[in-house]
Amino acid sequence: MNELDFIAALRSLPLHPGAQGLRDDCAMLAFGTETLILTHDMIAEGVHYRPGTNPADVAWKLVAVNLSDLAAKGAEPIGVLLGATLLEASDRFVAGLREILETYAVMLLGGDTIAVAPGTPASFGCTAIGRAIGPVPLRSGAQAGDALYVTGTIGAAMLGFRAGDGPAYLRPRPRLAEGRALAPMVHAMMDVSDGLLLDASRMAGASNCTAAIELDAIPFADGVAPDDRIAAASWGDDYELLFAASADVALPIPATRVGTMIAKGPLPLLLDGNSPPEKLGYAHS
Repeated sequence: MNELDFIAALRSLPLHPGAQGLRDDCAMLAFGTETLILTHDMIAEGVHYRPGTNPADVAWKLVAVNLSDLAAKGAEPIGVLLGATLLEASDRFVAGLREILETYAVMLLGGDTIAVAPGTPASFGCTAIGRAIGPVPLRSGAQAGDALYVTGTIGAAMLGFRAGDGPAYLRPRPRLAEGRALAPMVHAMMDVSDGLLLDASRMAGASNCTAAIELDAIPFADGVAPDDRIAAASWGDDYELLFAASADVALPIPATRVGTMIAKGPLPLLLDGNSPPEKLGYAHS
């Protein structure tokens, strides 16, 4: 099974209503006037980071990618649960964990550890829990006519990886404050984890729209060459916020308009009015 087939099989199981049909990045449980937001992501050696990477950077990335999902729901983090592979340098993992928890004022709630045979790639899991007050944007709420925006720049993680695992790749900065500011006024929002083009396509498909993106409008990071723009837009790991909102809304934070949601067509994504490249981003096979 690939990732899509596996998720489709999971949908045949009894699902809690808060699971959103497994069609979003987070589960959502209503508690009075607030919503509890839960998300879980894993990272694995050789897939999300190279063997030999500083365990402090591994710890940062593990928590950051989960906090980024909370950011896309406009949630304030409450705490995290960890699943960790024991390493020879686990003290450095703990040091990196301390850094990101203190940076974002997040508390450790607990978790579990395992030991693996020498030479077995390490893997780590994190469950992040947050609270949202007010509307929680889904990836499925975009409407035809909405403007499509992205925060920050695209391609910095790709450049960091190529340069030897620079901080933009290993130490992403989840947009928590921006997500909370945007949540009340956007129709749909998600983070850019698997590539801007793929994630825009996912949002459009979930919203029964087509995302029409202009390549020249994408705010590429300094250093992305003109002939490398498609690669950067489909590379992933940028962890910026992608959101759809009314074209006339006054945004509370800086963001760049990269396109428009239009009525659903044969494809969920158009790039410069044409069919996009076959590979839109990263998906587990």
